[in-house]
Amino acid sequence: MVENQDNVWIGLEYFCNEGDFLWNMKDDEFLKFAIDEMVKIDVLEQEDVLDGAVIRVPKTYPAYFGSYDSFDVVRSFLDGIDNLFLIGRNGMHRYNNMDHSMLSAMVAVENIINGVTGKDNIWDVNTESEYHESK
Repeated sequence: MVENQDNVWIGLEYFCNEGDFLWNMKDDEFLKFAIDEMVKIDVLEQEDVLDGAVIRVPKTYPAYFGSYDSFDVVRSFLDGIDNLFLIGRNGMHRYNNMDHSMLSAMVAVENIINGVTGKDNIWDVNTESEYHESK
């Protein structure tokens, strides 16, 4: 995902509403805000940040209709990208709770550390029937 193998790409998502404080924040202020948060939780050092971008996307909550029955085609294609690990509710387009979203991230990190490029163990998070909601 990056040209230089010594660099890391990190994507952050902030959920907000059109017109609220985060949505209206200027790009440079938003980047500083996000970097400061990552520094605060010891994910990175500010001086190591090379670049940043802000992309505002309205109404991006996953929708489970339309072509969702063909999701296996999309998953198969994306799983073929060795250094791309989809995690969480939006990344996996799966209605995970926060615990399962964080667990999928932790499994992805373990895969990266151990050089595992397969994604099945990430997709196996939240497949236990006792965790699924019922009508």
